[in-house]
Amino acid sequence: MTAPSAVSVVTASTARLARLAEEVRDVVDRGLPPDLTAYLVGERLAPHLGAADLLTPQQCEGDPDHYRQHVLHAERDGSFSIVALVWLPGQRTAIHDHVAWCVTGVHQGEEHERRYRLVSDGTAARLVATEDVVNRQGEVCGFAPPGDIHRVWNGGDGMAVSLHIYGADISRLGSSVRRVYEQRTDES
Repeated sequence: MTAPSAVSVVTASTARLARLAEEVRDVVDRGLPPDLTAYLVGERLAPHLGAADLLTPQQCEGDPDHYRQHVLHAERDGSFSIVALVWLPGQRTAIHDHVAWCVTGVHQGEEHERRYRLVSDGTAARLVATEDVVNRQGEVCGFAPPGDIHRVWNGGDGMAVSLHIYGADISRLGSSVRRVYEQRTDES
């Protein structure tokens, strides 16, 4: 008798998305360190980006007031989630870090990102911008805490859709954000 495979809380809605969830499950089940897991998950995500059969039209719907999150798949054991974020032009996140490793891939459009590090002079802490990145359709990036402080936005003229795979149950947590940073930055 074989052991049953994990059952998702949120069921993948397309055959391609179900294949992606299975590929991610195979990586996560290896129990590797978070940074290596993120790297390997990114390799699995990249070939699916831009495919017309990955998401349904409803999973690509935005919101005029803020970027929109669609939880596409959440593993029952909480080990990972797949989320689509839909960004209309100008929509952005606050500066934040995360509860777990994350892999991001751009499915449509482009996603801008500013990365930060927290520095202290002994009396006060501030954020220092370390890198600006523009991720275009088909590009993947990933990270594992600590060192995952960033802000993301749609700096393009059209809608952007990105897939985010988190090492946590976003259907239960509601968000991947651990902390929002309100501190001063070195930006003008």
